[in-house]
Amino acid sequence: MLAVGVDMIETARIERGIARHGDRFLHRFFTEQEIAYCNGRIPSLAGRFAIKEAVGKALGTGIGDINWTDVEVVCDGRGKPQLVLHNRAVELAKSLGLANWSISLSHTDTHAIGFAVAMGQ
Repeated sequence: MLAVGVDMIETARIERGIARHGDRFLHRFFTEQEIAYCNGRIPSLAGRFAIKEAVGKALGTGIGDINWTDVEVVCDGRGKPQLVLHNRAVELAKSLGLANWSISLSHTDTHAIGFAVAMGQ
């Protein structure tokens, strides 16, 4: 089985959310590790948001069946983004037989895009 998801977001949406709701917004959508890594860089946060949406699409449910923080983007020692699933996202991926994930994200000052591909056994 092969599953793919893609999402694009305007970085201004993330900026407005933080301006309006501050830490409450950040902690609703991002893990502590993501918040620390991005260090307030809006385009980087937007890229992670786009990945979360893309993963929800690859799971076939959208984000509604999982929590935002069930999908986490971490970086290896060279800055390559890697996907870590938690809680309900792990269960859902396992039920679909999706075990191997690859993600890619990119951003400018105004837009971010996230792409997720999952393969089953």
